[in-house]
Amino acid sequence: MPLLQLPLQGADMDAKPYKNKILRALEPDVIERLNLKPRKLLVGSDIEIPGRPIRNLIFIEDGIGSMTTTFSDGFQVEVGMFGVESVMGTAALIGTHRSLNKVYMQMAGYGFACTTDAAIQEFARFGRFHDLILRCVQAQLVQTSQSAGCNAHHNISQRLARWLLLCADRSESSTLQLTHEYLADMLGTNRSTVSVAAESLKTKDLIQYTRGKIVILDRPRLEKQACECYHVVRDHLANLLSVSQD
Repeated sequence: MPLLQLPLQGADMDAKPYKNKILRALEPDVIERLNLKPRKLLVGSDIEIPGRPIRNLIFIEDGIGSMTTTFSDGFQVEVGMFGVESVMGTAALIGTHRSLNKVYMQMAGYGFACTTDAAIQEFARFGRFHDLILRCVQAQLVQTSQSAGCNAHHNISQRLARWLLLCADRSESSTLQLTHEYLADMLGTNRSTVSVAAESLKTKDLIQYTRGKIVILDRPRLEKQACECYHVVRDHLANLLSVSQD
């Protein structure tokens, strides 16, 4: 992937120029050992491909990454999401040599990458990095298990509201560059079903949408429309980050 030259606040790592909350929580010597490289993250670009080795860990500074389970007929459904609160590629640190899932960028941005070799060496020190990675893995498990239950139990309108709110949290914006086709893939349904659900939210003045763009108009009411799964995932991530910043 192409590298992006990003402005850092001088050479002093204590300045903590990062937006990624994991990087911000790491000591300067850990950052130095990880030997981070800036990386441009284009929409749709692959981070992990099923069956292929995981070469890098990616710390998102801007944008949203998505983890999906993909079936032989091409059908896919999202089981995890990544933003500035997390890191992609952690499976490589707990014994996964080849990726089991497709991970790619659903919204473009940029971040920092380190090799899995550097990350494995740092993980083996059993310090701050080790603890934060395990918390990220736990957060992924919470997202995956909650998504499985949500897809089986809640209606499409609730699930769409949940998904839009989680995207808005990670992008730190109420404007989301997303198509109905993409939303259908993420929610494990078809485009027409998503269109009906989106129209319902629009009629209630909760969102506005045009081709390829959705704007959240009334977040408090959208949260009431969403299922309980949004609050479960959101609160877990908030607690995870507050603990990691001790």
